[in-house]
Amino acid sequence: MSVNGVASVDVSLDKGLATVKLKPGNSVKLKQLQDAITKNGFTMKQSRLTAAGTVIQANGAAKFQISVSNEVLSLVPESVGVSAPSTNTGVAVIVEGTIPEIAKGKSPEAIRYRSLTEEKQK
Repeated sequence: MSVNGVASVDVSLDKGLATVKLKPGNSVKLKQLQDAITKNGFTMKQSRLTAAGTVIQANGAAKFQISVSNEVLSLVPESVGVSAPSTNTGVAVIVEGTIPEIAKGKSPEAIRYRSLTEEKQK
């Protein structure tokens, strides 16, 4: 099963690891990746993610809306020393963190972020 927007996939059976790189501006949803991985006989484990998006407010909490795919994830700091997301909605950011392992058929609900960097305005 191929997923539109995937630039490359590197699989190491020895390490039990797959690296998926997406094309800039792609609209791939995390669930699409999980479905493709499952269909090929593998399980999507905890995953590292670097994504561009926007800080938004939803249900009184800061959330991360991924650019183009518009998926919304709760922002959970990876550790105590990680800075909190801006309370200004609409701030464009690059988020680096991990998506916890999720049950088959489910969509991720949160990203445990280790860094959240405001994008420079062009």
